[in-house]
Amino acid sequence: MSKNIILTNQEIEHKIKRIAYQIYETFVDEEEVVIAGIASNGSLFAEKIALALSNISTLKISLCEVKVDKQNPQLPIQTSLTKEEYENKGLVLVDDVLNSGTTLIYAVRHFLDVPLKKFKTAVLVDRNHKKYPVKADFKGISLSTSLLEHVQVVFDENGGDHAFLS
Repeated sequence: MSKNIILTNQEIEHKIKRIAYQIYETFVDEEEVVIAGIASNGSLFAEKIALALSNISTLKISLCEVKVDKQNPQLPIQTSLTKEEYENKGLVLVDDVLNSGTTLIYAVRHFLDVPLKKFKTAVLVDRNHKKYPVKADFKGISLSTSLLEHVQVVFDENGGDHAFLS
């Protein structure tokens, strides 16, 4: 099956920078923001956003890895930070691709058990095929694709980041 590049490395860098500015505008009144990335690609994307955000703002940034069983998302979710570490703070939940919304909605539900000042979501690619009423507050690109098409994001440590449709 052929793969069509939908985002190049440079385009992804631009999307990350734009999302970082949007996050800064939203959380400018806060002292600290938690960037919580859904393992594994969501965490890599979250790290890139956190780096871009640290270059443009004075916000204290905490990174959190969120582990969701994508086959059984109703199983308990694990985070690298304790609930006390993100309680009463602004939080951005990050994933690479928003497909059906299943992973994101279960991760959102996990964070709703803790009082947060602000809670936003960010994705690189929004597929527009949601089963659940979840939306991305910050998104790199929106795509209307068929259900048979698959979007994959590749984060390459050598600077070859890209997203493709197959």
